[in-house]
Amino acid sequence: MSNLFNISSEDIFQQLKLTYQIPSVIEGIITRKIIVSTTENLGIKLETEELQQAADNFRILKKLKSAEQTWNWLQKYYLSLDDFEELVYLNVLYAKLAEYLFADKVEPFFIENKLNYIGAYIYEAILNDEDLAIELFYAINEGEISFYQIVHQYILEPELRRSGGYQGMRLRKDLKPEISAAVFAAKPPQLLKPIVTSKGIHLILVEELVQPKLDDKLRSQILSDLFSQWLKKQIKEVEARLKL
Repeated sequence: MSNLFNISSEDIFQQLKLTYQIPSVIEGIITRKIIVSTTENLGIKLETEELQQAADNFRILKKLKSAEQTWNWLQKYYLSLDDFEELVYLNVLYAKLAEYLFADKVEPFFIENKLNYIGAYIYEAILNDEDLAIELFYAINEGEISFYQIVHQYILEPELRRSGGYQGMRLRKDLKPEISAAVFAAKPPQLLKPIVTSKGIHLILVEELVQPKLDDKLRSQILSDLFSQWLKKQIKEVEARLKL
């Protein structure tokens, strides 16, 4: 019976295969090798101070407030202290390589694609009956019913009902093209005419359009996107060579 619970490396590998995780594991290995190789070729070095800061930030992120909590976390994921140091090292290396390759490309990319970063604060209700959606559209415009009342009356999903259909801020890339075109042509606050998509008939209230600013958050997002695109291209090239 005790042999049943002896887990070998072969058992782990077999489980990865049976749960279809091998491709993602291989991609992770290729990614790590690309980052390490590229940074070495570029002569990128890491300082002790930035590694220590990154380790501290990692523990804060994972809410590891004591040595005991850190040790328990390491045991949970079968990591040694050396593994933890390598994990932090790779995270810093990833960020530093992204900065090296794309820091000076973020602003030009933002300027060229500024329209894609305009945000829209919207409320949405998706119905199944187009005639009903049109009727409700006119009823809202006539002041006979509010958008909030419509959500509570016709939407079954509890969270959407509680929030009154509030979707937060959405970018162009977050919305279907037919919805995006109408949303970003609106003059808020404006209720859009019902829009038909494969998901149903959308009643959308555009509360506000927000012009984009290249702040630290958006800069980090663009930097990450550019680096991810580059990394995907590198991975495809490596995979193509491996198949030859």
